[in-house]
Amino acid sequence: MIKPINKDVGILRKKSTTASKKDLQTASDLIDTLKAHQNDCVGMAANMIGINKRIIACFFGPFPVLMINPEITRKFGPYTAEEGCLSLEGKRVAKRFKHIEVTYLDENFAKQRQKLDDFNAQIVQHEIDHCNGILI
Repeated sequence: MIKPINKDVGILRKKSTTASKKDLQTASDLIDTLKAHQNDCVGMAANMIGINKRIIACFFGPFPVLMINPEITRKFGPYTAEEGCLSLEGKRVAKRFKHIEVTYLDENFAKQRQKLDDFNAQIVQHEIDHCNGILI
């Protein structure tokens, strides 16, 4: 189900809690909402649809990828990026890393590990910041 975009900074600044299999409907709603906004959005965190759980969805090219309880385990190559966000007005500067490694659970709750570079790494960092209550 497509959900409205949350713009309440008070909610967005709260740290998200660990997701479980009971949160699979939220994951599905997040993917649906991301697809509905694919013309102006490349990633979303569950708190952007008003659910305070550690779930993100990102487009890597044309394909949406779901990450449950994502954690960055390695990062290197710091740089400064300018980013926008559907939940916030305008663009802001953020410190990002060119290369990251992230662990997460997929939609089947199987543990995954992925190395990401460049823009895909930037997307995941932005969305994990959302999970941690960090806004750009």
